[in-house]
Amino acid sequence: MTDTIEHTLRTASARLADARTAIGKVVIGQDDVVDRVLITLISGGHVLLIGVPGLAKTLLVDTVATVMGLTSNRIQCTPDLMPADILGSEVLEEDAKGKRGFRFIKGPVFTQFLMADEINRASPRTQSALLQAMQERTVSVGGKTHTLPEPFHVLATQNPIEQEGTYPLPEAQLDRFFMQIDVGYPDEESERAVILATTSGQKKGVKPLFKKDELLALQDLVRDMPVGETVVDAILKLVRRARPGADAAKLVNDYVTWPPGPRASQALMLACRAKALVEGRTTPSVDDVIELAEPILKHRMALNYQARANGVTLRDVIDSLVDGL
Repeated sequence: MTDTIEHTLRTASARLADARTAIGKVVIGQDDVVDRVLITLISGGHVLLIGVPGLAKTLLVDTVATVMGLTSNRIQCTPDLMPADILGSEVLEEDAKGKRGFRFIKGPVFTQFLMADEINRASPRTQSALLQAMQERTVSVGGKTHTLPEPFHVLATQNPIEQEGTYPLPEAQLDRFFMQIDVGYPDEESERAVILATTSGQKKGVKPLFKKDELLALQDLVRDMPVGETVVDAILKLVRRARPGADAAKLVNDYVTWPPGPRASQALMLACRAKALVEGRTTPSVDDVIELAEPILKHRMALNYQARANGVTLRDVIDSLVDGL
């Protein structure tokens, strides 16, 4: 590694450390969630956040967007939400000379950091419209293609408890999310800090620490970070052992019906690099692969009915994969 690249990596890590500190002062007790959202952002991906209401998911989006210098919008997904409510629509207008024409009015998707709250409450048609925008970074309305802002990231949330009246995301669409992050309850000390911070008259705010172009430069830097062969081998071994076959782990052959595809390998490679950068290191390690295996693989795998009958969970399967590294 040249001195120039190493200096660039260390400078970027120091700035990301400042961002983590600033976000952590507002979003209290969710350090792991904050780190993984930042990892996803500098990897150029989208986040699927699983957690019950009241765990500061909206606050997280607003705070991260401000610190990273991004514009943000929020969509509350409901069964009657239409694709046009997200993407935008064309309206017929008449000018002063009486000439009529269509004008495109942009929807909330035209932002840099979009929160889709309770995405599984939207109809499959609306889900598809949003997920197409996530993949293609463009929107097609009335035969015309409109490019979304750069960078463009989606943070979608789901409530793991209340499932009545929902439309679960199909596996092929789940694969478009870079990472699934499970948000748990804060510990006692963190919850005490939350109570004191949110019920006092003083409000903590954050200031932008990055600009749009700087985030794009970070995303390029992550892709240029060197990776050792041991890390590449660990990623390949992990993902390929998750696919039923002769080389698969025993739990995989018994219980997995939908294994991870090449996107999982790509996501793990980028996530390991990004994690190293966030933590102030200049190269990823096998430990990064082990730690990120669950959030990268969990939404890219499905188990059969026999697994449910025997009490086997995705975490059990992924743990068995990690043990083989």
